[in-house]
Amino acid sequence: MARRAGVGIGTLYRHFPTREALVLELYRHDLQHLIDLAPELRVAHPLLTVLRLWFDEVARYGRLKSGVAEVVHAATDARRDDPSYGPFVGAIGVLLEAGAADGTLKAGIDPQDVLLRLGAVWRIDPARDGEARAARIPEPIVDGLRAGHE
Repeated sequence: MARRAGVGIGTLYRHFPTREALVLELYRHDLQHLIDLAPELRVAHPLLTVLRLWFDEVARYGRLKSGVAEVVHAATDARRDDPSYGPFVGAIGVLLEAGAADGTLKAGIDPQDVLLRLGAVWRIDPARDGEARAARIPEPIVDGLRAGHE
């Protein structure tokens, strides 16, 4: 791994004393990308499109990282110690608030509830039609958030 990164093994272990530490840093980096993506999409698209695109990206990330989900979950003590959790929920909250303000989405939706629904994509076995299954999950979530949708 160090060789592929172009650094010596000593340098790698100086920054990441365990493989778990390296996996967690990669996880945090990827989550930050998702957090930063939400407002970027908001500038270029209508809100419902933003939600669908962002949820699709969260689903894609979940499929890619399905093998490390248990390691991350255990290492972050089921999110209590995860410094990315608050900002990630905050990114969802910003989108929900914008939708409630313009009447596109129902008011008062808890962003943590939305994250729980999105969490399904992290539990899909990629070897068992995972891509198709993950592609189907965001749409009903978005539909359930829309104002006037029961």
